[in-house]
Amino acid sequence: MNHKEDLIAGRNAVIEALRAKKPIDKIFVLDGCQDGPIRTIVREAKKTDAILKFVDKERLNQLTNEHHQGVVAIVAAYEYGTIEDLFKRAEEKGEDPFFILLDGIEDPHNLGAIIRTANLAGAHGVIIPKHRAVGITPTVAKTSAGAINYTPVVKVTNIGKTMDELKERGMWFACADMDGEVIYRQNLTGSIGLVIGNEGSGVSRLVKEKCDFISSIPMKGDIDSLNASVAAGVLAFEVVRQRLGK
Repeated sequence: MNHKEDLIAGRNAVIEALRAKKPIDKIFVLDGCQDGPIRTIVREAKKTDAILKFVDKERLNQLTNEHHQGVVAIVAAYEYGTIEDLFKRAEEKGEDPFFILLDGIEDPHNLGAIIRTANLAGAHGVIIPKHRAVGITPTVAKTSAGAINYTPVVKVTNIGKTMDELKERGMWFACADMDGEVIYRQNLTGSIGLVIGNEGSGVSRLVKEKCDFISSIPMKGDIDSLNASVAAGVLAFEVVRQRLGK
């Protein structure tokens, strides 16, 4: 993401960007710097979704050759949606809410492919965690084949907590897991959230415990798992099939 136009360098510029509520992904601050403007930036940043990173001067110099005064912000090229946006989309279409939640997808190609699948399967949006997962990068946007412009992506601090809030609004959850019941025997109609886990470790234990259905895809091959985005596709289109048959 190290394009010139994605960076804001310098104290005043970063303070202005924060006050203008620009969508900022990350703010790199010179470690140990404690003066007034820097303290203001740190305080303002904590009111936003921006991730604060305290780094050495060398890292800041790598980011930009502009005079950075100990602070560089990376502006999100993408405006994330809100949970309300997703419910509104479902309501406008007269459909039961259908969301796809990603528990730690790290590969931008997988995220892009899942957003593309979500769009084609009629999901009302994709929910991703803020930490330890990929956000919207140029690679994600490209892999989504334009779907990123139509299907909202919401970034949340905690997937488990978000699931609890969605449950209170009547949503059921199914997660993809090899130890589950065969997906084709499950009733996935109604207001549903599909949870897809990390490429290597799958769905985390805490998130799995919050799921109403543990869904497995029957496999006949010699290897033991599907790529995360393919699994998301199989599950999403089973939801589509069941909705059509209702």
